[in-house]
Amino acid sequence: MLNYTGLEDKDVLIVGLAKSGYEAAKLLNKLGAKVVVNDGKDLSHDSHAKDLQNMGITVIGGEHPLSLLDKDPIIVKNPGIPYTVPLIKAAMDKGLRILTEVELSYLVSEAPIIGVTGTNGKTTVTSLIGDMFQNSRVTGRLSGNIGFVASKVAQEVTENDYLVTELSSFQLLGIEQYKPHIAIITNIYSAHLDYHESLENYQNAKKRIYENQTENDYLICNYHQRHLIESESLHSKVLYFSTQQEVDGIYVKDGYIEFKGFRIIHTDDLVLPGEHNLENILAAVLAALLAGVSVRAIIESLTTFSGIEHRLQYVGTNKTNKYYNDSKATNTLATQFALNAFDKPIIWLCGGLDRGNDFDELIPYMENVRVMVAFGETQDKFVKLGESQGKYVIKAIDVEDAVDKIQEIIETNDVVLLSPACASWDQYSTFEERGNKFINRFKAHLPSF
Repeated sequence: MLNYTGLEDKDVLIVGLAKSGYEAAKLLNKLGAKVVVNDGKDLSHDSHAKDLQNMGITVIGGEHPLSLLDKDPIIVKNPGIPYTVPLIKAAMDKGLRILTEVELSYLVSEAPIIGVTGTNGKTTVTSLIGDMFQNSRVTGRLSGNIGFVASKVAQEVTENDYLVTELSSFQLLGIEQYKPHIAIITNIYSAHLDYHESLENYQNAKKRIYENQTENDYLICNYHQRHLIESESLHSKVLYFSTQQEVDGIYVKDGYIEFKGFRIIHTDDLVLPGEHNLENILAAVLAALLAGVSVRAIIESLTTFSGIEHRLQYVGTNKTNKYYNDSKATNTLATQFALNAFDKPIIWLCGGLDRGNDFDELIPYMENVRVMVAFGETQDKFVKLGESQGKYVIKAIDVEDAVDKIQEIIETNDVVLLSPACASWDQYSTFEERGNKFINRFKAHLPSF
């Protein structure tokens, strides 16, 4: 941890406790700041609040009194709190510095930072980079929006590590000096307009990831959205990724992932399915290469990385058949996404809670479905849907029974996909429970040696 003295004896107001506020308060206290923590909810029985009070930190809960601004403190704001709330608006009117906790992580981190942002795919890219580091001799620690508070992890890394941080637009709005050595923008589409008020504001928040970069740093971007940065005053080295053409960076050519003419792996050997994940893979591979991760470690991750739990999660292979757990697909839109991710024959496990809707909007995505296995309250609806499209349909009691039943009809290279298009509550307490039942049943059918 760097011995940062810039906040010593400074008044700092943390607005919003939560995990990031708690860790920021402890760090600021360690750095010698005069810390006050404020949260709109009652904190009288909050264990974190009590812990902070035992350190001598002032904690005020239940309201946001404007008197907290009397000493013109530096504000460290929970990213989810809008700038329109009265306390933050008043701080802005006074011209006070308003930061988010990731700024603190940069100030104390000895490790260079890989920062990942984007509308879609940032969690997958961050996780995949982390997996590549795990297979490598180079150490990378995950942090940020992925669930590990960045300012806490930043205290634990050394100059020989990398700090891999997933960054939301909300977090990026609260930076000043923050500078990743390798910045990744997966893509930028319309999102969070209720918070940012306009697409332009949202795009500008995302683009702050590279505003402090120098010629010694790297920016990795989607080539097909290069128009979003071409007008910018960029100082970093810009490298692109593309699934469609050769670019200055990383790309797919003749079925292989290539970096500057060097073939890394054939796309048929990847376990993360879908065009969207191919883009995520390219961004992650490029960042890992720049960070010194070996090609061997990268290939190991690309052939084993399971993805995010219950979201098109690669479960494993039995004989020639790959199994995927997409239990989090509780609506038709998510299942459309999943069905569209494969170009091999699919055995589709579907069904669940009946909310009164039909599933005709899935028809255009069913071309590669060879067999449907329907269960749950919507079983009859899926049977009707499958038969209307000439599909072979099997009825099952539940997810476990579905996995059992397909063992007799599965064929070479079939993909087994659990993507229910329905909530789980008719048979399971959560979609996680449903997904775990699927995984356990898959394992039960693996050959024993």
